[in-house]
Amino acid sequence: MIANDEITLTTDVLVIGGGPAGAWAAWSAASQGAKVVLADKGFLGSSGATAPGGTNLLYLPPDDKLREQAVQQRMKEGGYLSEPAWIHRVLDQVYVNLQRVEDWGYPFRRDENGTPMRDHLQGPEYMKLMRSAVSRAGVRILDQSPALELLTDEYGVGGARGISRQKNKNWEVRAKAVVIATGGCAFLSKGLGCNVLTGEGLLMAAELGAELSGMEFSRQYAPSAAFGTVTRGRLLNWATYYDEDGRILHSPGGPRPHDFLPTMLRKGPVYAMLNHADTPEKRRILRQSHAIFFVPYDRAGIDPFTERFPLTLRYEGTVRGTGGIRITGPDCATTVPGLYAAGDAATRERVTGAKSGGGAFNASWAICSGTWAGEAAAQHANGLRSSVENRRLHGAGRAGMMGESHGDGQSGSLEANQLIQSVQREVFPLDINYFRSEPIIQGSLQRLNSMWPDVYTLAPSSARERVRSREAAAMTAVARWMYSAALARRETRGMHTLLEYKTQNPALQHRLTVSGVDEIEVFPEGQPQLERRRKLD
Repeated sequence: MIANDEITLTTDVLVIGGGPAGAWAAWSAASQGAKVVLADKGFLGSSGATAPGGTNLLYLPPDDKLREQAVQQRMKEGGYLSEPAWIHRVLDQVYVNLQRVEDWGYPFRRDENGTPMRDHLQGPEYMKLMRSAVSRAGVRILDQSPALELLTDEYGVGGARGISRQKNKNWEVRAKAVVIATGGCAFLSKGLGCNVLTGEGLLMAAELGAELSGMEFSRQYAPSAAFGTVTRGRLLNWATYYDEDGRILHSPGGPRPHDFLPTMLRKGPVYAMLNHADTPEKRRILRQSHAIFFVPYDRAGIDPFTERFPLTLRYEGTVRGTGGIRITGPDCATTVPGLYAAGDAATRERVTGAKSGGGAFNASWAICSGTWAGEAAAQHANGLRSSVENRRLHGAGRAGMMGESHGDGQSGSLEANQLIQSVQREVFPLDINYFRSEPIIQGSLQRLNSMWPDVYTLAPSSARERVRSREAAAMTAVARWMYSAALARRETRGMHTLLEYKTQNPALQHRLTVSGVDEIEVFPEGQPQLERRRKLD
């Protein structure tokens, strides 16, 4: 596939993804003495959902009582699917890493006693600092270089192939270990300041046989201006909500709790105004804390503090859900030798359980899982004696990459966009994916399954179309995994609900594993394959 005049590299560790998790993975692997390449679909430092805005952090001082209270609260909220030891690990690791970030020069605010307040990071400054740290560590960065498929042989993963948009060339990186940190799937064709939230990392891993987990906990929607895509909804806690006739709608604590906004939007348009920020000082603080929130309003010529604006909900899939590649141990390893997962690409169930990680948990998980995955990948690579150059590797990618030209003038890009729109029609509607019911989800899954063969007929004819076809295939795969898991969890727990099963079922207080690409199987985590087959027979 790779010609002699195209980009070919050999390294110890390849990190796929340039958000916070990917940056920490690359830095951590390099700090272990590994040779590292990082390939990002965008630009390391500005791609991903963190870079354009601020994020809170799960930062607590080393106080046993405070930390234990936080752990027990998360256990309860997450439907008792998380693990206390993992939450404590995150609290410990993020404390260490944020001290490191400050040492690198991040200007944390300080309280009246001069103690740094490390519970919040401004995305632009944070990710600029991370790029600098990764570069200083000696990592080779491939910007604008989306990965399309992993390389593999009988020994496990061996690198990846992709496209360099900057140089208009294919690239191939052979590596002893790979960290998938490409983010989750929000089923967006555009928005959030980037174009990376389409789930390719999950599909690439699954094609190698990696399992997934937590896919049913993907019911998270976030409020946004109806004319924008920015989903930083925290500032809407300063808002008053109105119906189309200007009557006030009473929300219990903001637009997220108790199904308030989804329920209201089913009845008709909903408007908001940030009128609780009623002084210039309050408004200044809000603009400084989340500058990106105000971008769509400023562009539309709307003053959100004094004018009503229409709201909608944007579906965030596994980005603020918990689903992702199943990790098998504290090193963030997967079921594929040499393959590790971090950030939104990895399931967060061990930390967040059945509840969304929101901002603080997700941002902290990215820091910690990236650190652990990078360190483990370097140790794996350093422990291999054989050279990756001598392995007989082949590309594992199939979905969205194997179609032949139809000869009818249709482009692969057009077909991919049509498929994406069809998938979005199954996952965006509140009446399908938010207010879930068994027959509705079953019908949607049947339609998605009928679309799946189409991913093998996509016929991309350019580099851009190849990327788009892969995105379409990934979005279709993720939607099928989500709904397959949702139907297997016949209860209401955390983010997941089914109308017919309105309470928690004690028999389902365990995590569900999802495996397969063409044929999907769902089973309790840790259940041996032989036992599963016996039950099916």
